[in-house]
Amino acid sequence: MNVDDVRKRLEAREESLSPYATRVTKCMGRAVAEPPSPVRTDFQRDRDRIIHTTSFRRLKHKSQVFIAPLGDHYVTRLTHTIEVSQIGRTIARALNLNEDLVEAIATGHDIGHTPFGHVGERVLDEFLPGGFHHSRHSVRIVESLEKGGAGLNLTREVVEGIRRHSKPQGRFLDQESVDGMSLEAQIVRLSDAVAYLNHDIADALRAGLLRLEDLPREAVEVLGARHSARVNTLVTDIVRASWAATGLEPVREGEKPVIAMSAEVGPVVTTLRDFMFERIYLPLAETQEGAAAREIAGLLFEHYVKHPEEIVPEFRRADSTRERMAADMVCGMTDQYAVRAAERIRPGISKGLFEGRV
Repeated sequence: MNVDDVRKRLEAREESLSPYATRVTKCMGRAVAEPPSPVRTDFQRDRDRIIHTTSFRRLKHKSQVFIAPLGDHYVTRLTHTIEVSQIGRTIARALNLNEDLVEAIATGHDIGHTPFGHVGERVLDEFLPGGFHHSRHSVRIVESLEKGGAGLNLTREVVEGIRRHSKPQGRFLDQESVDGMSLEAQIVRLSDAVAYLNHDIADALRAGLLRLEDLPREAVEVLGARHSARVNTLVTDIVRASWAATGLEPVREGEKPVIAMSAEVGPVVTTLRDFMFERIYLPLAETQEGAAAREIAGLLFEHYVKHPEEIVPEFRRADSTRERMAADMVCGMTDQYAVRAAERIRPGISKGLFEGRV
């Protein structure tokens, strides 16, 4: 038996995918060429490399939206990642696209998130010269920080999918925003929104910050009143609206299929997303916990800029500025580690708000 036949069999299966799918045998490769795995495709190998990083493990103790909530059922950055992967794989399989590539991008898409969710991200964006964004930092992690600075040497398709997964507030469904992206990367981009909108609604209801009747009426009428109904509606709508990606129906000459939502559902999702920014995402930053998280993140950044000798070797690099290393250090922290580190520097900074929570 030749073990290499396993990978070849897996690669051969991709010949039955849509003509618009990204095939691993035709991928752009890695920055540094490597011998192939005998039992995995390169996209499967990328997924596994991400899962086995310390950066990925730390996601289990990083806030998604609610900062250190009381209760065991709130979403964390890790459970969010699992949901994005599951939703993305469902859509990719339905459209006959490359499920392995979708899974690899989804697994790494949030690996560069800060502690305290977007509150921590906004602090680093303000403090770091040139700004900070978690999608760019995710790329920095997989290319430069993991494995003692060697990076993971992922395929270019996975790196680019991670780089471009994020969506601005507002008209994030505009097709111009996905120009040049693989269909698999577009799937992750929409799956991310499907996942966080729905689990954030569930968490807001659980926390008593929303009632079902507070949601925009058209969102309930079109998407459904239950979490499972909303997810099912959105996934089914994306598959229907993106059916041209299967290659089973013609497209206009010169046009390429895109991953999209229908004209009925897309505007409703935009309305719901705007509602969540107004009622949940932005106000949470102004709570006591949000204010404390901002103060902690800012203190830590300034401390490590002044004391780079305290930065762990993993983030201490000769080719980086003090500010860059400080941002790497802070971003690498979980919520609980950040609170403990800040308390050592300035006892009482957390005001007891996170006691028993992180």
